[in-house]
Amino acid sequence: MEKILIVDDDADIQRLVSYNLQLAGFQPQVAGTGRSALEMIATKPPELIILDLMLPDVDGNEVCRTLRQNEETRRIPILMLTARSEEIDRVLGFELGADDYVTKPFSPRELVLRVKSILRRGKAEQASTLHAGALKLETGKRQCYLEARPVVLTPKEFDLLSELMKAAGNVLTRQELLERIWGYHGDATSRTLDTHIRRLREKLGGEAYRLETVRGIGFRVAT
Repeated sequence: MEKILIVDDDADIQRLVSYNLQLAGFQPQVAGTGRSALEMIATKPPELIILDLMLPDVDGNEVCRTLRQNEETRRIPILMLTARSEEIDRVLGFELGADDYVTKPFSPRELVLRVKSILRRGKAEQASTLHAGALKLETGKRQCYLEARPVVLTPKEFDLLSELMKAAGNVLTRQELLERIWGYHGDATSRTLDTHIRRLREKLGGEAYRLETVRGIGFRVAT
Protein backbone atom coordinates (compact mmCIF):
# COMPACT_ATOMS: atom_id res chain seq x y z
CA MET A 1 0.00 0.00 0.00
CA GLU A 2 1.49 3.33 -1.09
CA LYS A 3 2.13 5.87 1.69
CA ILE A 4 0.98 9.46 1.12
CA LEU A 5 2.16 12.15 3.55
CA ILE A 6 -0.30 15.02 4.09
CA VAL A 7 1.48 18.13 5.39
CA ASP A 8 -1.18 20.60 6.57
CA ASP A 9 -1.90 22.28 9.92
CA ASP A 10 -5.69 22.23 9.35
CA ALA A 11 -7.15 19.19 11.14
CA ASP A 12 -10.28 19.25 8.95
CA ILE A 13 -8.16 19.12 5.78
CA GLN A 14 -6.10 16.30 7.28
CA ARG A 15 -9.23 14.24 7.97
CA LEU A 16 -10.88 14.99 4.61
CA VAL A 17 -7.83 14.12 2.53
CA SER A 18 -6.94 11.08 4.67
CA TYR A 19 -10.46 9.68 4.36
CA ASN A 20 -10.53 10.00 0.58
CA LEU A 21 -7.03 8.57 0.18
CA GLN A 22 -7.98 5.58 2.32
CA LEU A 23 -11.04 4.96 0.14
CA ALA A 24 -8.74 4.97 -2.89
CA GLY A 25 -6.48 2.32 -1.34
CA PHE A 26 -3.64 4.52 -0.08
CA GLN A 27 -2.06 4.70 3.37
CA PRO A 28 -2.25 8.34 4.52
CA GLN A 29 0.07 9.86 7.11
CA VAL A 30 -0.17 13.40 8.50
CA ALA A 31 2.18 16.12 9.68
CA GLY A 32 1.05 19.48 11.01
CA THR A 33 4.31 21.41 10.55
CA GLY A 34 7.12 21.63 8.05
CA ARG A 35 9.75 20.50 10.55
CA SER A 36 7.81 17.43 11.65
CA ALA A 37 7.22 16.57 7.99
CA LEU A 38 10.94 16.75 7.19
CA GLU A 39 11.70 14.53 10.18
CA MET A 40 9.09 11.95 9.09
CA ILE A 41 10.34 11.99 5.49
CA ALA A 42 13.95 11.51 6.60
CA THR A 43 12.94 8.52 8.73
CA LYS A 44 10.59 6.81 6.30
CA PRO A 45 10.09 8.48 2.89
CA PRO A 46 6.53 8.30 1.51
CA GLU A 47 5.62 7.58 -2.11
CA LEU A 48 4.11 11.07 -2.49
CA ILE A 49 3.73 14.28 -0.44
CA ILE A 50 0.67 16.55 -0.37
CA LEU A 51 2.13 19.83 0.86
CA ASP A 52 0.36 22.95 2.12
CA LEU A 53 2.28 26.19 1.56
CA MET A 54 1.11 28.17 4.58
CA LEU A 55 2.48 26.14 7.49
CA PRO A 56 2.98 27.53 11.02
CA ASP A 57 6.76 27.11 11.08
CA VAL A 58 8.64 26.33 7.85
CA ASP A 59 6.96 27.67 4.72
CA GLY A 60 5.85 24.95 2.29
CA ASN A 61 8.05 26.38 -0.45
CA GLU A 62 11.05 26.03 1.84
CA VAL A 63 10.09 22.43 2.63
CA CYS A 64 9.91 21.72 -1.11
CA ARG A 65 13.27 23.40 -1.71
CA THR A 66 14.88 21.39 1.10
CA LEU A 67 13.56 18.10 -0.26
CA ARG A 68 14.71 18.87 -3.81
CA GLN A 69 18.23 19.72 -2.62
CA ASN A 70 18.62 16.37 -0.84
CA GLU A 71 19.68 13.44 -3.01
CA GLU A 72 17.68 11.04 -0.83
CA THR A 73 14.40 12.93 -1.19
CA ARG A 74 14.57 14.96 -4.40
CA ARG A 75 12.68 12.37 -6.46
CA ILE A 76 9.66 12.10 -4.13
CA PRO A 77 6.64 13.56 -5.98
CA ILE A 78 5.16 16.68 -4.36
CA LEU A 79 1.61 17.92 -4.86
CA MET A 80 1.15 21.42 -3.46
CA LEU A 81 -2.24 22.07 -1.85
CA THR A 82 -2.80 25.72 -0.97
CA ALA A 83 -5.16 28.67 -0.80
CA ARG A 84 -2.69 30.73 -2.83
CA SER A 85 -4.17 30.89 -6.32
CA GLU A 86 -2.09 33.58 -8.04
CA GLU A 87 -0.15 32.54 -11.14
CA ILE A 88 3.13 33.69 -9.60
CA ASP A 89 2.60 31.23 -6.73
CA ARG A 90 1.99 28.35 -9.16
CA VAL A 91 5.02 29.28 -11.25
CA LEU A 92 7.20 29.46 -8.12
CA GLY A 93 5.91 26.08 -6.97
CA PHE A 94 6.76 24.44 -10.29
CA GLU A 95 10.17 26.14 -10.35
CA LEU A 96 10.95 24.71 -6.92
CA GLY A 97 10.13 21.23 -8.21
CA ALA A 98 6.46 20.60 -7.43
CA ASP A 99 4.84 17.94 -9.59
CA ASP A 100 1.33 19.39 -9.34
CA TYR A 101 -0.54 22.29 -7.76
CA VAL A 102 -4.10 22.24 -6.36
CA THR A 103 -5.81 25.31 -4.91
CA LYS A 104 -8.27 25.40 -2.01
CA PRO A 105 -11.20 24.90 -1.98
CA PHE A 106 -10.72 21.67 -3.89
CA SER A 107 -12.57 18.56 -4.97
CA PRO A 108 -11.36 15.52 -2.97
CA ARG A 109 -12.11 13.31 -5.97
CA GLU A 110 -9.96 15.47 -8.25
CA LEU A 111 -7.18 15.50 -5.68
CA VAL A 112 -7.14 11.69 -5.55
CA LEU A 113 -7.15 11.54 -9.37
CA ARG A 114 -4.13 13.81 -9.48
CA VAL A 115 -2.32 11.69 -6.89
CA LYS A 116 -3.00 8.59 -8.99
CA SER A 117 -1.88 10.37 -12.15
CA ILE A 118 1.45 11.43 -10.62
CA LEU A 119 2.16 7.94 -9.28
CA ARG A 120 1.10 6.33 -12.56
CA ARG A 121 3.49 8.53 -14.55
CA GLY A 122 6.30 7.54 -12.23
CA LYS A 123 5.61 3.82 -12.63
CA ALA A 124 5.26 4.11 -16.39
CA GLU A 125 8.68 5.73 -16.73
CA GLN A 126 10.74 3.08 -18.48
CA ALA A 127 14.42 2.60 -17.81
CA SER A 128 16.14 3.84 -20.97
CA THR A 129 18.93 6.17 -22.03
CA LEU A 130 18.38 9.13 -24.33
CA HIS A 131 21.15 11.00 -26.14
CA ALA A 132 21.47 14.33 -27.91
CA GLY A 133 25.03 15.46 -28.53
CA ALA A 134 26.80 15.63 -25.16
CA LEU A 135 23.47 15.32 -23.33
CA LYS A 136 22.42 12.01 -21.80
CA LEU A 137 19.27 11.18 -19.85
CA GLU A 138 18.88 8.00 -17.83
CA THR A 139 15.10 7.96 -17.50
CA GLY A 140 14.88 5.09 -15.02
CA LYS A 141 17.26 6.79 -12.59
CA ARG A 142 15.95 10.23 -13.63
CA GLN A 143 19.46 11.56 -14.03
CA CYS A 144 20.82 14.02 -16.56
CA TYR A 145 24.44 14.24 -17.68
CA LEU A 146 26.33 16.84 -19.69
CA GLU A 147 29.60 15.39 -20.99
CA ALA A 148 29.45 12.80 -18.18
CA ARG A 149 28.91 15.51 -15.53
CA PRO A 150 25.62 15.30 -13.62
CA VAL A 151 23.15 18.13 -14.10
CA VAL A 152 20.62 18.71 -11.33
CA LEU A 153 17.12 19.21 -12.77
CA THR A 154 13.79 19.66 -11.04
CA PRO A 155 11.20 16.93 -11.75
CA LYS A 156 9.36 19.12 -14.26
CA GLU A 157 12.59 20.16 -15.99
CA PHE A 158 13.56 16.52 -16.31
CA ASP A 159 10.14 15.53 -17.66
CA LEU A 160 10.21 18.38 -20.17
CA LEU A 161 13.68 17.56 -21.46
CA SER A 162 12.81 13.86 -21.57
CA GLU A 163 9.69 14.46 -23.70
CA LEU A 164 11.63 16.64 -26.12
CA MET A 165 14.50 14.16 -26.42
CA LYS A 166 12.11 11.24 -26.93
CA ALA A 167 10.61 13.17 -29.84
CA ALA A 168 13.95 12.63 -31.64
CA GLY A 169 14.16 16.01 -33.35
CA ASN A 170 10.44 16.38 -34.03
CA VAL A 171 8.63 19.52 -32.89
CA LEU A 172 6.27 19.30 -29.91
CA THR A 173 3.67 22.04 -29.69
CA ARG A 174 3.19 24.15 -26.59
CA GLN A 175 -0.16 22.49 -25.96
CA GLU A 176 1.32 19.00 -26.28
CA LEU A 177 4.03 19.83 -23.77
CA LEU A 178 1.63 21.42 -21.31
CA GLU A 179 -0.67 18.38 -21.47
CA ARG A 180 2.14 15.83 -21.20
CA ILE A 181 4.09 17.52 -18.41
CA TRP A 182 1.41 19.28 -16.39
CA GLY A 183 -1.52 16.99 -17.13
CA TYR A 184 -5.15 17.64 -17.87
CA HIS A 185 -5.70 20.70 -15.66
CA GLY A 186 -5.27 24.34 -16.56
CA ASP A 187 -2.96 25.57 -13.82
CA ALA A 188 0.07 25.55 -16.11
CA THR A 189 0.34 28.31 -18.70
CA SER A 190 2.64 29.24 -21.57
CA ARG A 191 4.52 31.38 -19.05
CA THR A 192 5.15 28.30 -16.93
CA LEU A 193 6.50 26.45 -19.98
CA ASP A 194 8.71 29.37 -21.02
CA THR A 195 10.14 29.60 -17.51
CA HIS A 196 11.12 25.93 -17.56
CA ILE A 197 12.63 26.21 -21.05
CA ARG A 198 14.70 29.20 -19.94
CA ARG A 199 15.95 27.41 -16.82
CA LEU A 200 16.80 24.31 -18.84
CA ARG A 201 18.90 26.37 -21.24
CA GLU A 202 20.73 27.94 -18.32
CA LYS A 203 21.61 24.50 -16.97
CA LEU A 204 22.59 22.87 -20.28
CA GLY A 205 25.59 25.13 -20.86
CA GLY A 206 27.23 24.58 -24.24
CA GLU A 207 24.44 22.22 -25.32
CA ALA A 208 21.68 24.78 -24.70
CA TYR A 209 21.54 25.58 -28.42
CA ARG A 210 20.00 22.15 -29.00
CA LEU A 211 16.83 23.28 -27.24
CA GLU A 212 15.30 25.11 -30.20
CA THR A 213 12.24 27.34 -30.31
CA VAL A 214 10.10 26.81 -33.40
CA ARG A 215 8.33 30.15 -33.63
CA GLY A 216 4.56 29.98 -33.45
CA ILE A 217 4.57 26.19 -32.86
CA GLY A 218 6.64 24.90 -29.97
CA PHE A 219 10.03 23.41 -29.21
CA ARG A 220 12.36 20.62 -30.26
CA VAL A 221 15.75 19.18 -29.33
CA ALA A 222 18.20 19.10 -32.22
CA THR A 223 19.89 15.68 -32.31
